[in-house]
Amino acid sequence: MSGPQCCANPPDISSGSRQDDHLEVIGGLTSYTAGSPASKLAVILISDIYGYEAPKLRQIAEKVAAAGFYVVVPDFFFGDPYLPDMEISSWFPNHLPAKGCEDARKVVADLKAKGASAVGAAGFCWGGITVSKMSAYGEIEAAVILHPGPLSEDDIHATKVPTAILAAEIDDYSPPEQMKKLGEILSAKLVDNFVKIYPGVVHGWTTRYKDDDEHAVKSAMEAHADMLNWFTKYLK
Repeated sequence: MSGPQCCANPPDISSGSRQDDHLEVIGGLTSYTAGSPASKLAVILISDIYGYEAPKLRQIAEKVAAAGFYVVVPDFFFGDPYLPDMEISSWFPNHLPAKGCEDARKVVADLKAKGASAVGAAGFCWGGITVSKMSAYGEIEAAVILHPGPLSEDDIHATKVPTAILAAEIDDYSPPEQMKKLGEILSAKLVDNFVKIYPGVVHGWTTRYKDDDEHAVKSAMEAHADMLNWFTKYLK
């Protein structure tokens, strides 16, 4: 998983853009949280390679929380997110989605042990691969995969939960035709699914859109709404 689309338009992560007063340890992972922990409905947001401090990702968390969910954004990279001056080929082997899946399952277990009756997970790019692996265990109630890195058809065949795939028209890692094929696999398995291709946008756009790109912003807001609708349908 490497190339210009994977790393394009990195987020501005600085002390001035973070809200570190919202941090909790959940499932052993430091996590940004939004919404009331008393809510019985929880959503886990799994970041792209730039990690859980990305401001736009945290804005999405607040948006989902406003709909009544307790939202958790864990640090799956344990303080070692990808940075623009790194070699992705060196970073990635130490941060595999399979390990992310193991850690995410611990977060789900912790949330349910604390009273959550339903948990959904949404993953962006790297996080999309992680969510696809989580879905095989049937421990979450709904999944949303946004412009993922390369997905394994084996993982999709193993999926046990309703899954939405929100994909970019211009994506080297997740071409539209492949995403449609994955939806067909889910349909053949009688797993409820929703596959949507957003025209004119590129891999990573929902969390790394440029604020002055009107089309990308509008499309990102549409994808966020579609994600929220999916969770509302299956978690509430």
